[in-house]
Amino acid sequence: MPKAVWLLVIGMMINVTGTSFLWPVNTIYMHDHLGRSLTVAGIVLMLNSGAGVIGNLIGGTLFDKFGGYKTVIIGLSITTASLITLVFFHSFLPYAILLTIIGFGSGVTFPAMFAMAGTVWKEGGRKAFNAIYVAQNVGVAVGAAIGGLAASISFEWSFIGNTLLVIVFLLLVIFGYRGMGTALHAVSPESVLTQNKRIKNKSVFKALLVLCTGYLLAWICYVQWTSSIASHTQEIGIDLKQYSLLWTVNGAVIVLGQPFLNVVLKKWIHSSKAQIMIGYSIFIVSFIVVSTAHAFSGFLIAMLILTIGEMFVWPGIPSIANELAPDGRAGFYQGVVNSTATAGRMIGPVFGGVIVDQFGMNTLFGIIFGFFILSMLVTQAFDRLIPSIKVKEKPLDI
Repeated sequence: MPKAVWLLVIGMMINVTGTSFLWPVNTIYMHDHLGRSLTVAGIVLMLNSGAGVIGNLIGGTLFDKFGGYKTVIIGLSITTASLITLVFFHSFLPYAILLTIIGFGSGVTFPAMFAMAGTVWKEGGRKAFNAIYVAQNVGVAVGAAIGGLAASISFEWSFIGNTLLVIVFLLLVIFGYRGMGTALHAVSPESVLTQNKRIKNKSVFKALLVLCTGYLLAWICYVQWTSSIASHTQEIGIDLKQYSLLWTVNGAVIVLGQPFLNVVLKKWIHSSKAQIMIGYSIFIVSFIVVSTAHAFSGFLIAMLILTIGEMFVWPGIPSIANELAPDGRAGFYQGVVNSTATAGRMIGPVFGGVIVDQFGMNTLFGIIFGFFILSMLVTQAFDRLIPSIKVKEKPLDI
């Protein structure tokens, strides 16, 4: 990989390691330590993710106008200031407000990172996005392991660890990212908005939105692992260290499983849509297992299956968005993809919290199965909207 991509990978790993000190235990902290219901905890996480949706769209637009370096600096500055404040003020109201601001700052940062990966290594295709995805999961593995240990001692250490690592990431960006991911203005408005390209771009964008609909539903289901399922594990006697270990396993399998995944994709799966559909099918199997689990071993097996599913799905969507994006719109398209995932993280906790509080876990699992079936149906249809471009002619390089 080019040096610039390595810098992006290292930065993403540091950032997510810090974030993983806190995000897996947010619901547990609010529910068990601040005495709030799952519904209230879900609303706070919804505000965090809602601010992230806005941040994603703004971050993608800022990338297209000003480039990656300035955009990431803006997002990280907001996040760092909020995290420093959170170290000193984390009773419920400050926690809720600061978590919302942190969501916005992170939202600005992430689409710029993905867009930079696509612009600094265009010939890499899927490899650039997969490298960022793997870096995220190394961060999850390391951060969840250390963060779970820190939280079991005191949640103060979770706040401090998150803050210190984000500061390290900010310093890396200031001294290492300058000039990276320059904004693209090479294509004039007149050349983009010709009649033919306008029709094509509208069809492409509609296709992206259809694809993202399935992506949204999948994220609503996936995020239950960090909200309703997280609380459920505590109620049946699985301690915080064991729960954090599940996310360590998640990250480790993603990193170690890449060679096997590459062989599978090269030999047996020859279309991007098939890759995603298989991933959704594996997600269903994972939730069937977790819906019947009553001990740590059952949750561990379910997490292993879930991880295999996300290895098929999560890197593929940003890569498709990068292929579909017209010149000068890569940041915006990544913003749409990231905002879709963030919207899923926004809706998921409050949705799951309300369903569990009112109807119980079994009802939630039944709805999850229905959502995954819908995800598969809309994904099956996405490329029918773009008959004139290369997605239809040959598989995307994801």
